Amino acid sequence: MEVIRDETFGEQLAEQVSNPESICSWEKFKLAYQAAEDATVPSFEGLVALSHLPHLELLPHQRDAAEDIIHRMQGRAILADEVGLGKTIEAGLVLKEYMIRGMVSKVLILTPASLVNQWVTELYEKFLIQAYAPRKKPAWKEANIIVTSIDMAKREPHNREILDTAYDLVIIDEAHKLKNPATKNFQFVKELQKKYCLLLTATPIQNKITDIFNLVSILKPGYLGDLSSFKKQYGKKLGNMEGNVHLKQLVNNVMIRNRREDTGLSDTKRMVKTEWIQFTEEEQQVYNQLENIKGTHPSFTYLTLAKELCSSREACYMSSKQMLEKIDANENAIHLKNLLEGIEQLPHHAKAQKMVEIIQQTDEKFIVFTEYRASQLYLQWYLQQHGISSVPFRGGFKRGKKDWMKQLFRDHAQVMIATEAAGEGINLQFCRNMINYDLPWNPMRLEQRIGRIHRFGQKQDVKIYNFAIRNTIEEHIMNMLYDKIQLFENAIGELDHILEQLDIKDLGMEVEAIMSESTSHGEAKIKLDNLTSVISNTKSQWRSSS
Repeated sequence: MEVIRDETFGEQLAEQVSNPESICSWEKFKLAYQAAEDATVPSFEGLVALSHLPHLELLPHQRDAAEDIIHRMQGRAILADEVGLGKTIEAGLVLKEYMIRGMVSKVLILTPASLVNQWVTELYEKFLIQAYAPRKKPAWKEANIIVTSIDMAKREPHNREILDTAYDLVIIDEAHKLKNPATKNFQFVKELQKKYCLLLTATPIQNKITDIFNLVSILKPGYLGDLSSFKKQYGKKLGNMEGNVHLKQLVNNVMIRNRREDTGLSDTKRMVKTEWIQFTEEEQQVYNQLENIKGTHPSFTYLTLAKELCSSREACYMSSKQMLEKIDANENAIHLKNLLEGIEQLPHHAKAQKMVEIIQQTDEKFIVFTEYRASQLYLQWYLQQHGISSVPFRGGFKRGKKDWMKQLFRDHAQVMIATEAAGEGINLQFCRNMINYDLPWNPMRLEQRIGRIHRFGQKQDVKIYNFAIRNTIEEHIMNMLYDKIQLFENAIGELDHILEQLDIKDLGMEVEAIMSESTSHGEAKIKLDNLTSVISNTKSQWRSSS
């Protein structure tokens, strides 16, 4: 190693000694030395950020994930933990670590619009990072830590300025929405200049094995080869992912997936209870009228109205009225008119009465999920009649209003009545009670809902009430789909894996197809029974081999 002499050091030292007023005091020197020492990272191993965040409670899997991303994956990874295990925490920890080490200063975080403020808040409260959320006149170049929606970022004129910027780190939340390489979102993200990149998603593979190829190509283009070679080698079926050791190893080099049963979150339990509800005689008579419609309308019409009548009079009435306005006066119209007249005479819905009965037993907060906006409006009015405060939450709300509704729920209202828009992204750890007023036909959506309250930061056991009405379509779904394959007793992450094996893209769509194509309740029951038997057998085989 060559030693280079500093010929001017002696002269500079002599000059400083002869002018002592130019030399700082000993106290100032000690302060400067201490500041330099504190900023020094003695070793690249471990996480320096932990000593800077004494207030932050971390689970072992979150620390391990951040360390793995930094030391093994070189800052490019898919964070694919199951819902509620703290992917945002892990990403924030990686960001903080890189910032402390001086390796990251320019950061772009892309999220759904409804989660922008939540990211800004969590970065500040948990990691002491001040982030900027652009509004009407974005300062893309000036701001260092930017949180924005991908919809805003990809629009003109913002996209050109963003694509011209070199980012040290890009974080993308709900990254499964990028699975289609033909979309503008995918193309935009792939063009971003990024040294490090984190993709957050609880469902890295949704429909086909090429989903994972597309996500990995954003992180490391060419890592899995080209698309045609990948399809030729691994095929298109989801099950090939599990059966190919080499592919699993390649993906594991860029993906971290923690499951609930492997983490400390099992300490808080899910107490699930099915609430069987009986229609009143009048409600059951109107429901039975739907059989007439089934004979004269497409099966999808019957299915829609049956689901809506199990939710509220209002939801079924609105749909029936819209259908009636679109058809001529014939036999089909007569059945719809009779249905509307029957609905107009109905008392308050049996489900709504059960909901109030449960909520009135305690002063605790509840989140109530319904599938329909008409039901949401009805339930809010019905709760008000019983002196129970509530707020609505739905997809049509702008970002600011969603944040406002969440704040009102946390600080004032006892109940939040939500459509599926609250099933993804929003964190409600301050609430531990959930009523699935309308049960989704896709259990994955149910897991998304439960993940809003049973997640990292929840200190209490959570209570889940699932409503189902006897002698209706809901009884079939509950008995065949939920009870028989024991979704509530087992980690629903298992089902995710099993559906991959069976190449079932969307269980809800599969069930809906069975119900709509069946000519009788008996036929639907047999087909659902066959479906759940296949799922149960596959689960048993997988457990015995794992």
